[in-house]
Amino acid sequence: MINDITAVSLRARLRQKLRHPYFFLSRWFFDPIAAGAAVQRRARALPVYAANVLRYARSNERRSMRFSLFDAWFRTYDRFADAGPLTWHYFWQDLWAATNLFESGVQWHVDVGSRLDGFVAHILPFCQVTYVDIRPLDVSWPNFEFRRGSILEMPFDDNTLPSISSLHVIEHVGLGRYGDRLDPNGSWKAARELTRVLAPGGKLLIGVPTGRERVCFDAHRIFAPETVREMFADLDLVEFSFIDDRNRLLRNAAFSDARDAYYGCGLFALRKPASD
Repeated sequence: MINDITAVSLRARLRQKLRHPYFFLSRWFFDPIAAGAAVQRRARALPVYAANVLRYARSNERRSMRFSLFDAWFRTYDRFADAGPLTWHYFWQDLWAATNLFESGVQWHVDVGSRLDGFVAHILPFCQVTYVDIRPLDVSWPNFEFRRGSILEMPFDDNTLPSISSLHVIEHVGLGRYGDRLDPNGSWKAARELTRVLAPGGKLLIGVPTGRERVCFDAHRIFAPETVREMFADLDLVEFSFIDDRNRLLRNAAFSDARDAYYGCGLFALRKPASD
């Protein structure tokens, strides 16, 4: 009877784990989407992991902390990686934008759709943030306000926002990936809307995939730097920096540095001319 109950329990737990095949597999050696270098690190770490499991099981005296195959979580390969990953584009992009705002002494900033656990978290300690996104969000923080809205129909009047950003966002607009309407001109319309709400003398920070121009449907578009400049023709270009294909940040770069990249990231600081 006890053996039957145990078998049922084991089968139930196994079914629960297999409801998410990728999660189950990726905890072990066979990550179906791991890059080549990651696979090599896993192969190198697997014997170390096996030896550590045996040593831990022999020396551990805490019943609640006994090793269980169902809770095994192979991560020994982290010892063979760098100290911390520079998440592609986002580390340099978010640091560049947050530094720009901090050095400018911005006290209130509006962001449209940028990364919450990167750029937005970076700037919350020193300024009030109003965050706009087409999808719902439930976050509460003293300096944070959420407004649900579209980058194509911003919930602000003309010429009212002194500081705006939209990082790795406008390349998606019009591709339907995030529930927006399909529109081949979506990115260009988003650029016009950001320009509309920016106050005279105000600054806009834009980050977009930059390099050989193409659309990778329905993930994103990649723009030549000249195309982005044309999108925001009514604004002055204050700075162009670039994250290249080797994930290096080039400050104050030339458009020629980005034109032939496969998947770089252009960082544009733009300012609306002040009224006469």
